[in-house]
Amino acid sequence: MKTLRTLIAAFCLVLCAGLAVAQGKAPDYDAWDSTAARAEAAIEANRASVITMENLRKEIVAFRKQFQDAQSINDTRISTLNAQLEALGPVPESGDPEPVAVRRENLKNQLAQAREPVVAAQEAYSLADALVSEIDKLIRERMRDDFLERSPSPLNLSEWPVAFEHVLRSLRAIGAESKAMRNAPTRTVTTRDNLPVIIALAAIGLVLIARGGRWSKRLGARFALLGGGGARIWQLIVSLGRIILPLIGLVAIAQAFVLTGNLGLRGSTLIFAIPAWGAIILLFRWLCEQVFAKNEDDPLLNLPLQRRAEARFYGTFLAVLIVLRSFFEMLSNFERFSPQVEAILFFPQVLLAGLVFSRLGQILRNIPKPEDDEDATQKSNAEWLARNIGTAMAAIGIATPILAAFGYTAASKGIIFPMIATTWALALVLVLNRLATDIYVWVTKKGEAGRDALVPVLLGFGLTLASLPFLALFWGARIADLYEWWLNFLGGFSIGGVQISPSAFLTFAVVFAIGYSITRLLQGTMRNTVLPKTQIDPGGKTAIVAGLGYVGIFIASVVAITAAGINLSSIAIVAGALSVGIGFGLQTIVQNFVSGIILLIERPISEGDWIEVNGQMGYVRDISVRATRIETFDRTDVIIPNADFVSGTVTNYTRGNTVGRVIVSVGVAYGTDTKRVEEILREIANAHPMVLANPAPNIVFQSFGADSLDFEIRAILRDVNWVLSVKSDMNHEIAKRFEEEGIEIPFAQRDIWLRNPEVLNRGEG
Repeated sequence: MKTLRTLIAAFCLVLCAGLAVAQGKAPDYDAWDSTAARAEAAIEANRASVITMENLRKEIVAFRKQFQDAQSINDTRISTLNAQLEALGPVPESGDPEPVAVRRENLKNQLAQAREPVVAAQEAYSLADALVSEIDKLIRERMRDDFLERSPSPLNLSEWPVAFEHVLRSLRAIGAESKAMRNAPTRTVTTRDNLPVIIALAAIGLVLIARGGRWSKRLGARFALLGGGGARIWQLIVSLGRIILPLIGLVAIAQAFVLTGNLGLRGSTLIFAIPAWGAIILLFRWLCEQVFAKNEDDPLLNLPLQRRAEARFYGTFLAVLIVLRSFFEMLSNFERFSPQVEAILFFPQVLLAGLVFSRLGQILRNIPKPEDDEDATQKSNAEWLARNIGTAMAAIGIATPILAAFGYTAASKGIIFPMIATTWALALVLVLNRLATDIYVWVTKKGEAGRDALVPVLLGFGLTLASLPFLALFWGARIADLYEWWLNFLGGFSIGGVQISPSAFLTFAVVFAIGYSITRLLQGTMRNTVLPKTQIDPGGKTAIVAGLGYVGIFIASVVAITAAGINLSSIAIVAGALSVGIGFGLQTIVQNFVSGIILLIERPISEGDWIEVNGQMGYVRDISVRATRIETFDRTDVIIPNADFVSGTVTNYTRGNTVGRVIVSVGVAYGTDTKRVEEILREIANAHPMVLANPAPNIVFQSFGADSLDFEIRAILRDVNWVLSVKSDMNHEIAKRFEEEGIEIPFAQRDIWLRNPEVLNRGEG
């Protein structure tokens, strides 16, 4: 309840500050001087209550926002005056001519006058920021002292009746207020006038509390019968009715009690707190049912059914203890209980919470580990997190009651109850992460493989980040602290005189993404619509599209940097130093990058060319910034740095056209009619459809070999990519024709002469 009120107050504060700025109200410096004086006096005395300091801080924060906005007053006028002074140039050694000197002095006076409110706002902003920091420091020191304060030990049993008497006195005071309200003259009239509404609200509330959970459960069972990937999603969404419907019933009943007019101030406070307490219990019970499912085939945590039932009971019981703690804190605020009474009242709660929390931690610690740790999935990661959290829960559950027994009541409460809230916040993150993953798998239809995709991981990371502010609130952070951290985050950081803020980064990312998308759209349009209608060769089309991409990304980067307000001149020195480092450390990468640009401009090779470089032969498939990818005839990709194409020797078999030569060698036996062989080979070459008639194929009587007469067919092919197929066809035809003509294709034969064979015969004998 306190956190909720603080959130509402902070929202109203920010809204009011925004409206004040929107209305263009100038800061009231007289009021600020008075507020600053009060703040300095309160800080120096250090006797004001925390509530007073918080209220004073809110006033200062509102002023600080006004001063921050006031610093942008006359920005346009100041920029114009500075430009005019720069246009006049520096003052010469001999001095300005009189008209120029008068003009320069006039501009300086105008600039000083325009900057006067800006300087005043900057000075006031600095003071306000310093006062806020000092107030925050004082409040944190008091919170630390309260946390470490030691009260009388609650183990003194003689003081327990006194503590119970204080509780009874507080309850009797609430009853006395209600009795006084019932005896008021106007109470009967109020009750009679509101009686129909009271009855209706009470009836609706009782029905929703009694039947709302069952209705939601039945509806969820119907969705379960549907099956399919979305069944669990709808079941989870429908199960929220087990929280919402009974909570609406509690609100209705609380409103019915208020309309009776029988409640005093304290009674009304208790009644208004009942829906919040009910929400805590309902939420904890719902989380227990999701994390420790009753009969789910694929539970979030792999526990036996008996252990799940035990964990559901303990989790709901912890919610009841949190509600009891809030109830007794409310009574303590009513009666201002002494530290001794508070220690006695809260000790049983801390003891029970510690024991239950420790037992729940032991259950989580005993979650079975997966047999195959290498096959890590989202479920096993959740179980690993649960086991580690269980270890911490078991230790904290034992330590906090010991602290409370020694009188450290505030410390014990400040550890065990935030830890309970933290545990269930993480459980909620796991449930929501599973829901987001189920939705992703259902929408993308990727099946179980989609659970290990990148998107579910990013969703889980985002949910974890979103939970951090709430975890900070659980552990004692104030809304004001979160607001200050957010302002510091928005302020960003400085690099080389350039202020980098999240807003600037977001602007850069959005503008660059738009520019990048436009570049890709233009590339697609050029590749699929414009260039196919031209006579440019495929390599030239690829070079144009790639060059358009480089230029578009460069322009998008420059426009994004300008839109983000980043002054490139401020980082010129840093860029110069980086360029030196790049020149020495990344010279190979830069060399390949420049070589890639040269390849796109000169186009010695293009995509689809058949090339040979560094002993590697294949087709060019892609020319990127750093390297070129070729596909070999073995269907493997070889990545070759671009510098090898510029500085090395490259053979391009299809540069400009696909015409190429094939050479087929064959040998015939000695004594064969060489003219007849030449005629047959010429007929075979001319008959192949891939061989060009002009120039005509040539038959060469190459040489007298050691075992044969060597001939070659040298023919020009219309497409050299078919050279191996053509060579195979010609060899088949040569073998067929030579067999028909009785021409022998010899093979090498060797005679072996043995010297002194009688030695071998003697050895046998």
